[in-house]
Amino acid sequence: MKMKNLLVPTLREVPAEAEITSHKLMLRAGYIRKLAAGIYSYLPLGLRSLKKVEQIVREEMDAAGAQELLMAALLPAEAYQASGRWEVFGPSMFKLKDRNDRDFCLGPTHEELFTQTVIDEVRSYKEYPMTLYQIQTKYRDEGRPRFGLMRGREFIMKDAYSFDLDEAGLDVSYKKMYDAYCRIFTRLGLDFTIVDADSGAMGGSGSQEFMVKSPVGEDGIAYCDACGYAANYEKAECVPQEKNCGETELQLEKVETPEVHTIEELVEFLKTEPYVFAKTIIYKADDKYIAAMVRGDREINEVKLKNLVGCTDDLELAEPFAVREITHAQVGFAGPIGLDIPVYADLEVMRMKNFIIGANETNYHYKNVNVHRDFEPTVVADIRTITDGDVCPKCGKPIKTAQGIEVGHIFKLGTKYSDALGLTYLDETGKPKVVVMGCYGIGVTRCLAAAIEQGNDENGMILPVAIAPFEVIVIPVNAKNEEQIKLAEEIYEQLKKKGIDALLDDREERAGVKFKDADLIGIPLRIVAGKKSAENIVEYKLRNDDLPLELHVGEAVEAAVKFITENR
Repeated sequence: MKMKNLLVPTLREVPAEAEITSHKLMLRAGYIRKLAAGIYSYLPLGLRSLKKVEQIVREEMDAAGAQELLMAALLPAEAYQASGRWEVFGPSMFKLKDRNDRDFCLGPTHEELFTQTVIDEVRSYKEYPMTLYQIQTKYRDEGRPRFGLMRGREFIMKDAYSFDLDEAGLDVSYKKMYDAYCRIFTRLGLDFTIVDADSGAMGGSGSQEFMVKSPVGEDGIAYCDACGYAANYEKAECVPQEKNCGETELQLEKVETPEVHTIEELVEFLKTEPYVFAKTIIYKADDKYIAAMVRGDREINEVKLKNLVGCTDDLELAEPFAVREITHAQVGFAGPIGLDIPVYADLEVMRMKNFIIGANETNYHYKNVNVHRDFEPTVVADIRTITDGDVCPKCGKPIKTAQGIEVGHIFKLGTKYSDALGLTYLDETGKPKVVVMGCYGIGVTRCLAAAIEQGNDENGMILPVAIAPFEVIVIPVNAKNEEQIKLAEEIYEQLKKKGIDALLDDREERAGVKFKDADLIGIPLRIVAGKKSAENIVEYKLRNDDLPLELHVGEAVEAAVKFITENR
């Protein structure tokens, strides 16, 4: 490809709308352009990189025995209604009606439709096991789309679904996908971690996420260097820690705490420590209200709480008017004593003695509170978020935490969708049995963003060879120097004949502009025909090297072919 006619609308200034590195660089490098919040067009460079990500995914899925197909994106409501997810997805699902008033949606994910396809087309148990996949655009009406391709309302995803005769077969299919994912993310050049995860709206018995560590990641990861344990915050098991146990129970005492609402204010007012408090938060779960309690220095994990309560809609903080009606006090003074709603207490609360809670009376708190004597929780469970330094649930060593970008997620669905939709088979004895399923997703667009988050410097992207839009860029320093132009074109043609995806910058621009653009758009290797072109000497420079090498043309081409071939 020659750059003179290539649509590469690079920008020198950082767009005001961009918050994170990958978003800034993809806009500046002319990879994407925004159409609406969370919706982007992919320009030639961005599309080339996405296609390369897709191809790696496709090759490894095919090698693992999966079969590719392509589903519709506009989907009838019936299958989602049968599984119960028409309601579960809530406002995140784009819903619409056709001219005959029939309900449709833009596909957020395709478990139901793949299941229905197998119901319609597979006739015998002998056709199992089977894994089907597609690479397709998904649609989710995110409440807060942000960070460019990291969290959009329209995105490209690879989703696969395995169908097995039993749980043992699912284990085999799951392991194949696990191994394929490891190969995919390794080929994409991503530094990834595999963590235990919550299954969320997908359901099922277990799942794992493939996470790229990054400070801009929206997911928290807990991991242990000692034993290899890793889980996201939604799944990480918290081992209860004792802070103030072993004391004799003291008499319950109500204390005045005027205009003191938060834990930080209480710590200052009562001259104590956060772990002496147990905070009570009122939530609305579906159509009922509940209270949740954790130690004052902890945070409630709302995913754990939602799963524990079993609510199908979003769990959300109660409105202030509801808090006042339930507690008979202003917000900030809630406590479990005397509440007539269910109280969900974290495991650590049960180990506390003589702690402080809200008194359900404005400007008052209770001191010397003790469980069982003063109140009885409705449910006791792990509902807090793990923190750095907590005890590893597997080996007891200190846990570390980091932020991560989820690029892949695999689920053991079991029979959730096959039960709901009636996917069964007759075994060799003629007895009907339910098919066991797995689900496996990769965020194709998010993989590209994650690669840019991991590979960049002050000059632009540093992309792996495997997904860079072009593998080599050839630049004549002076676009009016016939000798340089001729040599650059010869190198370009040699590289193409050897199967290298090369770009020739034949624009009539200053050399500095060409070099800046080459670095910005993330080309892994640069070959420059300059002042020594008459001697067949060129500059050879890898994107992340500080200085170029001077090589003979033949050596440069040979070195380029070797480098690209070894790093694809």
